[in-house]
Amino acid sequence: MDIENVFDTPKPIIGVVHLLPLPSSPRWGGNLQAAIDRAEQEATALAAGGVDGIIIENFFDAPFAKDHVDPAVVSAISLIAQRVKNLVMLPLGINVLRNDALSGMAIASVCGCQFIRVNVLAGVMVTDQGLIEGQAHQLLRYRRELGSQVHILADVLVKHARPLGSPNLTAAVQDTLERGLADGVILSGWATGSPPNPEDLELARDAARGKPVFVGSGADWQNIGTLLSAADGVIVASSLKRHGRIAEPIDPIRVQAFVEAARQEAAAPTATAAPPLKLHS
Repeated sequence: MDIENVFDTPKPIIGVVHLLPLPSSPRWGGNLQAAIDRAEQEATALAAGGVDGIIIENFFDAPFAKDHVDPAVVSAISLIAQRVKNLVMLPLGINVLRNDALSGMAIASVCGCQFIRVNVLAGVMVTDQGLIEGQAHQLLRYRRELGSQVHILADVLVKHARPLGSPNLTAAVQDTLERGLADGVILSGWATGSPPNPEDLELARDAARGKPVFVGSGADWQNIGTLLSAADGVIVASSLKRHGRIAEPIDPIRVQAFVEAARQEAAAPTATAAPPLKLHS
């Protein structure tokens, strides 16, 4: 499938809705309506600012369960995803942290979302949750059993983690796409808010062999042109928050300014600009 058919643009900007703590999480405060209200407000602000897609994730549930969240979390994200879909007419994605890809696939399939993000699809990563092993076989089989068309965007050498063994970006990208059967890959810096370096983006794009490479963190007004010259889209959160602080809500003015900056860079003719790529199913 053409990436433009999913996001209606060749270089999509995907804004993130960070959910307030959900039921059963360590910081759960007992008020689900507050989480619903904030998610609706942030999704509306992102859509009004001109983003091309939205991804919902249980960011404030940290410290995270490694690979299986509580059923109450699945229920809460499903409810919120449905509410967001009723508010905005944008492609919607799900990321169930830390690495509950099966729950993400279930939520996205049932709620009619277009994609999920998976932190570790292939390989083994050392994280603050312990060792996380990719479960590509289980996830791809589950998608088939559900009869789902949900796309899988998978991180390679995901942030807040280290590979078990020698890091090799080219091999990680190729394994994730060719053996893990991801539909696209995501490249981030080492932590939330830090961007990947341009050299790594070029390596990832070459290794992806025509499949999409998204930037997963660290995009801002200053670097968006450089990032989009090598990447096929960007997932952005911190830069769109009030004062650029991760715990603050989405700022509609910052969203609009970021989108305008990205559009100007995308429209400017450059020798290094990558052609539109395809998101294969």
